[in-house]
Amino acid sequence: MCPEKSDLKAAIWNYLESRPRVVRWREWLSGRRYLPASFPDRSRPLYVIAHRVRDGGRAAEVARALEHDWIEVPARCRESYDEALFRAPQLVVIQLHRTNICGCLGHRHAAVSEAPFTMAHDAFGGEQAGELDIAVEQILTWQALPLSDTALDAKFLEGSRLEEFHARQFRLRLLSIILHETNHVVFPNEPETSIRERSLNFYREALADYTEKAIATLSFTLDRSFSRLK
Repeated sequence: MCPEKSDLKAAIWNYLESRPRVVRWREWLSGRRYLPASFPDRSRPLYVIAHRVRDGGRAAEVARALEHDWIEVPARCRESYDEALFRAPQLVVIQLHRTNICGCLGHRHAAVSEAPFTMAHDAFGGEQAGELDIAVEQILTWQALPLSDTALDAKFLEGSRLEEFHARQFRLRLLSIILHETNHVVFPNEPETSIRERSLNFYREALADYTEKAIATLSFTLDRSFSRLK
């Protein structure tokens, strides 16, 4: 049986700390850091966000998307990934890049390249890990669905509510790309068109649901950050 996620997190930390001191010091001095995160309603996968220390803030946003924003999207959106997540490796490494030279928002890696996780280990439940990368700065500026994104953005005026909308929009984009690449990890032979359609539908419905709920709780007399409903 696969270990519980809390046990797996502890096992991974113990494994990382058990490596030779010289290895750990080199890693620390290079600025490499690891942040675990997972979907709260799924037994797998446990993601480990591999990042540079300077990108700790972005890594925290990725973790928040996985651990908080995911559970708030409509159930039908989450259920569309039931099979992919059920079949995912127990551990999936996310290499956090600022940009990718090729311009892609993310990739599935055919083999794990993050040094501590290249080999199967008892700490990972005895399974081979999976790996993907995401380009966070490119995702930040990505126009996933230009027309609908613009239409939803227009519902907000300048102010704190617009900032909240953009922050949630960014994290939902992150989720969409992570799910997209996880889908590739699990089903590498599935056509790109099918995977893209699923991830874009996830993003579209999740963002529309968030916007609808945000506007429903709006007080027009106290918060001028939203536009008036028509």
